[in-house]
Amino acid sequence: MSFDPAARFGRPPSRSMGLKLLLVCALALLMAIPALFVMGILGERTHRAESVSREIGETVGGAQTFMGPVLAVPYTAPGDLIIDQNRVVTGRGPDRRGVYVVFPVRAHAKASAQTEIRKRSLFRVPIYTAGLDFTGRFDLSQPLVGLPEGAALNWRAAELIVGVSDPRGARTDIRLVAGGRSYSLAPSATVGEQRLPDDDGVTRRMRFFGAPAAAVAAPGREFAVRSTMTFQGAERMAILASGKWTTVAAGSDWNDPSFDGGYLPSTRAVDASGFKATWSVPFIARGVPASGTHELLSRLGSTTMGVSFVQPANPYQSVGRTLKYAPMFIGLVFLAYFLFETMSARRMHPAQYVLVGLAQTIFYLLLLSIAEQVGFDLGFAIAASATVLLISVYAGWVFESRLRGAVALAAFSALYGLIYVLLRLEDFALLVGAGASFAAIAAVMYFTRRIDWYGVGAQVRGGGTAERA
Repeated sequence: MSFDPAARFGRPPSRSMGLKLLLVCALALLMAIPALFVMGILGERTHRAESVSREIGETVGGAQTFMGPVLAVPYTAPGDLIIDQNRVVTGRGPDRRGVYVVFPVRAHAKASAQTEIRKRSLFRVPIYTAGLDFTGRFDLSQPLVGLPEGAALNWRAAELIVGVSDPRGARTDIRLVAGGRSYSLAPSATVGEQRLPDDDGVTRRMRFFGAPAAAVAAPGREFAVRSTMTFQGAERMAILASGKWTTVAAGSDWNDPSFDGGYLPSTRAVDASGFKATWSVPFIARGVPASGTHELLSRLGSTTMGVSFVQPANPYQSVGRTLKYAPMFIGLVFLAYFLFETMSARRMHPAQYVLVGLAQTIFYLLLLSIAEQVGFDLGFAIAASATVLLISVYAGWVFESRLRGAVALAAFSALYGLIYVLLRLEDFALLVGAGASFAAIAAVMYFTRRIDWYGVGAQVRGGGTAERA
């Protein structure tokens, strides 16, 4: 015996429930279109936040990348042979000039960063002030590999250079100690600037500052250098593997770091007071020769050891993830209303489904606007509470039943709670979402198992005949 709501309440339906379900599903898909407009607004706000971040970051140096001391020695090499059309050598071209670089056999960097939040309007950008201490040990007793054939090195003009991506972030002079003498570094006379492409396809500019190295640098010698500096930057700090064997120790009071670059830390510790991390990059992992022409500096771009100072509650990223679930949750709310309709004498007009869908779309707009002001978690609680209350009260109005309104309040509260859980369960979001969708469809199938989808029973009771296709 089939369950027929019309027979129970003495009121025949005007159309079959099967067609109504198809119409509800089509409306659920169409209501995903307004969510695209909210996505456009989100994109505009995200772009604005990124622009403000860049503007603030540029005033303090932006995402900074640092390189420890490297030895740079100018050289002169004979010009290429000039061969005439009879393949006879008639002379040489002009001498070629370049810079030969030698990396330290051991390099160590220590960085300690203190952070603060700079605000402009609604937007917040993490700024840091980092004290950096670099040490390196050079060994010139080994054969000089990578030197062009016939090249003569000008040791008198040799420099010890360090690299910084944006000098505007400097808060003190860069100091270097070598051979018992202290130097205040100036723009390098041998290597002025280099572009460093990294593994992510981003090309960063590196500017170099140097000090005379003639007092310590000569073939057969070994010596150690130390360089210190204090720089400001924004959002990210990275250090290049400037030695054959490079170790780095970094720490900060920022308790939500994201480690990135060419190498991840070998050890890390993150707690409420901040983070500490260490890296170790042996020569074989670095992938850059120990010496050669200055073009080797550009290959260091893929050896970064970086940390990003991530904002733990980025409202735009969280709202964007919420919007990805919009079609699914609009559809689930529509299915809930459809279930109420099948178990009630009242019928919902398609326009009423559209109103419910618009209320859910406005939820995302509310969420975005409130989260900008008070953060995502509180913003979600406010926007979800208002939306759940509205569509639950509307269910009570439409079906003229306080019981239906109470059931709707419980169901929709659970549904919006599920949205929040999905956002927090990053690794299991797909599994939980798929399971919840399966459970919802199973519930619909169970509660509608006795519905007369064709409306045949109603037609027979009305005195007509029906024949199923």
